[in-house]
Amino acid sequence: MKDDFFIKIETWHKPDFGNLENVHGLDAETWKDVEVIPIDIADRSEISEDDYKPEEDPATYRSEKTGRGPLNKDWMKEVLNNPSCPHMCAYKLVTVKFRWWGLQGRMEKFIHKQEKRLFTNFHRQLFCSLDRWVDLNMDDIRRMEDETQRELDEMRQKGTVRGMSAKDE
Repeated sequence: MKDDFFIKIETWHKPDFGNLENVHGLDAETWKDVEVIPIDIADRSEISEDDYKPEEDPATYRSEKTGRGPLNKDWMKEVLNNPSCPHMCAYKLVTVKFRWWGLQGRMEKFIHKQEKRLFTNFHRQLFCSLDRWVDLNMDDIRRMEDETQRELDEMRQKGTVRGMSAKDE
């Protein structure tokens, strides 16, 4: 498909609850076509039964190192009222172009749906793994990146296919 297909994901992390408008600084013409889709990692209804893992549920997880969690339905209000509690919003701008007559709209919609699913599941996992990364310094992170790169290279060479598969619900 050459130039007729691409996916671009841009991310800004901000210390807020997603209340900044047009954080990516898009021009007015582009911004009018943007659909903002908020994701609440503690909202169980955001994920499918197939994707649910009890050990990755922010509504039940409690960090031993930080005391954060579990996240209830009012967790954002509680954090907002506690200025000492760190929080962050990951603003994701997903641009999809699939220029194939007859399939364009359907495929672009499908890809956006899968990206939302991926972001939701990933950020739930990230919160529930807090105790494994909260104390890391940059040297630790660089070492882990190197180890992960070696492991991924090895898995690509001889491992089995793993991970998330696309679903058309």
